[in-house]
Amino acid sequence: MGWNSWNTFATDIDEKLVMDTADLFVTLGLKDAGYEYIVLDDGWMAKERDENGNMVADPQKFPNGMKALADYVHDKGLKFGLYSCAGSKTCAGYPGSRGHEYQDARSFASWEVDFLKYDWCNTENLNAQGAYETMRDALAKAGRPILFSICEWGNNQPWEWAENVGHMWRVSGDITNCWDCEVDHGGWSSWGVWKIINMRENIRYAAGPDHWNDLDMMEVGNGMAVAEDRSHFAMWCIMASPLILGNDLRIANTKTIETLTNSEVIAVSQDPLGIQGFRVSNKDSVEIWAKPLFNDAWAMTFVNMSDKVLELHYDWHDGVVEDKLNDLKLEIGTHRYTIKDLFQHKKLGDTSRKLEATLDQHDVLMVLLEKKEEP
Repeated sequence: MGWNSWNTFATDIDEKLVMDTADLFVTLGLKDAGYEYIVLDDGWMAKERDENGNMVADPQKFPNGMKALADYVHDKGLKFGLYSCAGSKTCAGYPGSRGHEYQDARSFASWEVDFLKYDWCNTENLNAQGAYETMRDALAKAGRPILFSICEWGNNQPWEWAENVGHMWRVSGDITNCWDCEVDHGGWSSWGVWKIINMRENIRYAAGPDHWNDLDMMEVGNGMAVAEDRSHFAMWCIMASPLILGNDLRIANTKTIETLTNSEVIAVSQDPLGIQGFRVSNKDSVEIWAKPLFNDAWAMTFVNMSDKVLELHYDWHDGVVEDKLNDLKLEIGTHRYTIKDLFQHKKLGDTSRKLEATLDQHDVLMVLLEKKEEP
């Protein structure tokens, strides 16, 4: 859980932005909600390495250097992250780590970096698994625990090999702030929320504690409707994706912060079983997803995919909710479950009756189901 600069700021970043963001993590309640990493993406480094081949911070953007900035973030009780790239240059044209992996890892460790996002631009003829293993080994050799975020966009099926290489791996190209669109940049595309959700439907087996399918930084607060932001956040939690903010916290409104700091929804994301959720059904313009949780509980989302208000009438006995991968089943036939609406924070009875709700366009009903103690 954390924040990354790219979605909103691209390379227009500086020391004050990081310090302001760290301050806001505390004052807006994000730290208390569990967010901890402040990650600078592409563009923090100078255009050239120094005379010894070391990567250095841009002196105009970061006059006090990375160690001082990391110290500031750490003093807030938070963690600090940086970006690099497996290629000769980063995606924005700054020095990459190719050929400097061990040197750069030592620099990151000396600056007390806690998180490394490692991109995949300008990687001519490199083998993806080998390149990421090289940086993994370099980080280990440097001797500082650093969360390793693999960002090769899912092109080389990292879910097949990255569990012992990194802690999280991107499954798609870059996200963009729309519901279900593709933005063609000529040679590559940005993807809307539901495009990413639907892109990799069969890789949930690869996710688990300390090794996650990463659906990219979130676009909550970046221009979509409030209902769409809620659905976006709920689905990232159901799918056990890392929760990395991508908005400008300095201008975030109350609704955005309310969504992002919802402790009951976050608890679904952070459930200790670490199981990625799955689609139960998709009919009549409603997507239903489920996620098994600790202590025989379940979370479910009901998302209105249409552009009109829908009335939901869900019969718990109509069909089976079953996680065949983990041999877990919602035991409606033998147990009643209490139902709680996690966004409205209210109880909705139990599974002995149909679930009735009104769903605004692109909005979500997210519920927690817990086994009811029988008298």
